[in-house]
Amino acid sequence: MSNIRVRFAPSPTGPLHMGGVRTALYNYLFARKHGGTFILRLEDTDQTRFVPGAEEYIVDALKWCGMEIDEGIGAPDNAGPHGPYRQSERKAMYRQYAMQLIESGNAYYAFDTPEELEEMRERMKQAGVPSPQYNAVTRTHMKNSTSLSAEEVQKRLDAGDPYVIRVKMPRNEEVRFEDQIRGWVVVNTANLDDKVLFKSDGMPTYHLANIVDDHLMEVTHVIRGEEWLPSAPLHVLLYRFFGWDAPQFAHLPLILKPDGKGKLSKRDGDRLGFPVFPTNWVNPETQEVYGGYREWGYFPEAFVNMMAFLGWNPGTNQEIFSIEELIEAFSIERVGKSGARFDPDKTRWFNQQYLRSKDARWLGEALQGEWAKQGVDLELEKAERIAALLAERAVFVADMVRDGAYFVAPPAAFDEGVVNKKWKQPAIDHLKAVANEWRGLEEFTASTCEESFKNYLAEHELGFGALGPVLRLALSGVGMGPSIFELAEIIGREEALARIEKALSELGEG
Repeated sequence: MSNIRVRFAPSPTGPLHMGGVRTALYNYLFARKHGGTFILRLEDTDQTRFVPGAEEYIVDALKWCGMEIDEGIGAPDNAGPHGPYRQSERKAMYRQYAMQLIESGNAYYAFDTPEELEEMRERMKQAGVPSPQYNAVTRTHMKNSTSLSAEEVQKRLDAGDPYVIRVKMPRNEEVRFEDQIRGWVVVNTANLDDKVLFKSDGMPTYHLANIVDDHLMEVTHVIRGEEWLPSAPLHVLLYRFFGWDAPQFAHLPLILKPDGKGKLSKRDGDRLGFPVFPTNWVNPETQEVYGGYREWGYFPEAFVNMMAFLGWNPGTNQEIFSIEELIEAFSIERVGKSGARFDPDKTRWFNQQYLRSKDARWLGEALQGEWAKQGVDLELEKAERIAALLAERAVFVADMVRDGAYFVAPPAAFDEGVVNKKWKQPAIDHLKAVANEWRGLEEFTASTCEESFKNYLAEHELGFGALGPVLRLALSGVGMGPSIFELAEIIGREEALARIEKALSELGEG
């Protein structure tokens, strides 16, 4: 393929959710795979739904995900030869295309009032039509330029009567196009209505604007969500009416709830405890904050890796992909038709894999920074050692801070379950003896502590379970965790012995 051009064209009506990010990602991967151009365009023709801050949010979210915008909104200086890239700023150019369709007989003026439209729908419902449409049948009974005389139409135009421009859908014609994901799609125009292309406020609808913009911006492939599939036959016809070559279409499957029943929504995230937005969104009216993956502690690489698998598979067992590997492996042909079930646990797993892949310095600095927010001044070398012990069990950096609190402060409480089960004689007496052994060690390291402890067990014919949990409880306050001996070395001899004394004092010496 050559000169590939794709666009992501959201509406700035609120935050960009996971479905939108997945659409942007597939467009981005496809463009990069073929050395093409990734365009960001805003389809803001419906000004009544415009939400302040949404445009900035969309750009920031894509950039956090690592998607570089080549042309349009968010590109360097909004660069590109086909600007502007907000449809509201292109308003003046759309009327000529609507008029072109009228002149060719493929569109018409419609002067119907809202009340007249409602009356038509009621008549159709009473006649047993479940879904009334403004189409080849009903248009003949309405006030439009197909039913009114040319003189009456001109009179209304001259008088400034409000009107919309509707497409004139051919009657009983099959519209065929090949979708790159779904194969051949065939729809009869009897099932399509005469959509409004140009509104009475002088703005185009999505149907006209996106066709004109895609053509003028030389878009070669339209990769978008399944919800636009019912509109695709109309778009194919509009390309034909204008005499333009249509782009290749690919309609992506839905992202489903974790139970597979229905489309994933924000409410599902709220109910089940996971975000559906890439980054935090602040409602401009209520100032309510909706959590995002970035703020929850997810790595952008893990989020993107997870998103790529919501509908696409590489055809291999590989699951962890860098963005470069995704670009190399991605193909539209391997995107499925069926809805992709979102799995929050699998998303956590992806983040865990990326956390484990970080080097010691990165982990140490991340842990050091998180503890600094809590007023804990931690040496980098010590932070690196702690991170190395905790990273294997953690999903987020914050997990290491929470689960490893005992590395920087003595336990404020002791696990009652372990206390009730293990804090008994003679284990308490053995703990005192081990403390004395440690007090006399020439060097206090993880290896010397472990050697001393194991020698004591052997000498007294004890298994690790007889004393290990009690020692861990005294040092950390919990019953499970990384190496007791590494913990002892990191906190140091004085602190380790002090914690044992504290446990004996608070829990009793038997």
